[in-house]
Amino acid sequence: MLSDTQVQTYETDGFVVPDLRMPEEALADIRERHSRLIAKHPEFTDYCPALLDKDDGFVQYARMPEILEMVEQLIGPDIALWNMSFFAKPALKGTTTPWHQDGEYWPIRPLATCSVWLAVDASTLENGCLKMMPGSHLDQRLRPHNQNDGPGLALNQEIAATEYDEEKAVPVILEAGQMSLHDVYLVHGSDPNRSPNPRRGITMRFMPTSSVFDRNIAAEMSAAKGLVNHEERPVYLMSGKDLSGSNSFVNA
Repeated sequence: MLSDTQVQTYETDGFVVPDLRMPEEALADIRERHSRLIAKHPEFTDYCPALLDKDDGFVQYARMPEILEMVEQLIGPDIALWNMSFFAKPALKGTTTPWHQDGEYWPIRPLATCSVWLAVDASTLENGCLKMMPGSHLDQRLRPHNQNDGPGLALNQEIAATEYDEEKAVPVILEAGQMSLHDVYLVHGSDPNRSPNPRRGITMRFMPTSSVFDRNIAAEMSAAKGLVNHEERPVYLMSGKDLSGSNSFVNA
């Protein structure tokens, strides 16, 4: 579990690196599953935005009791997993993730998600680790984003340059098996991978069930912004109950 100090760090900075490590045998299985995914769907070599649509076996990692215990400390005991994705930056050619807030992309009302980002490989400055803007979540607002459909970008919504100071960014350097947790409003991004080492990371998106995964908004956002359409996304109740009474779960 997170210590009191780590919970305070999450609340103050918007992210935290816990002590928990994913076991090596689990990492090996994730790498093998990812290799099979890419063999079938080479279009996802860099980024697979809806991992569970392609292989729902990945959900077992989000069900780890140790992960759910940490998430519960941050968003409460009633938890849904609404998505998992794979950000894989292949050696020498991994894409850039522009500065953004996750909530700009997501059809959750009210906006609330704790993302667990698991390093499947070592994540370093050289291969494009995450960079976070500490405290950028505190006002709980979405900042202006511009659509950027240029080449070499993993995502197409980019925060206006007037909304952040890159000199304040903190790199999150992780060994394979380590993870970070971050808030839905936190400003973050990552550089391209120009190193000879891959940088694979898997995300687990947990929301409190007091929020609603709104499938109508998902369709509207996809049409308006050219985003991945989350309208048919499977949502899993991981613990507790649906406080909103309006979510639909695949395992209900």
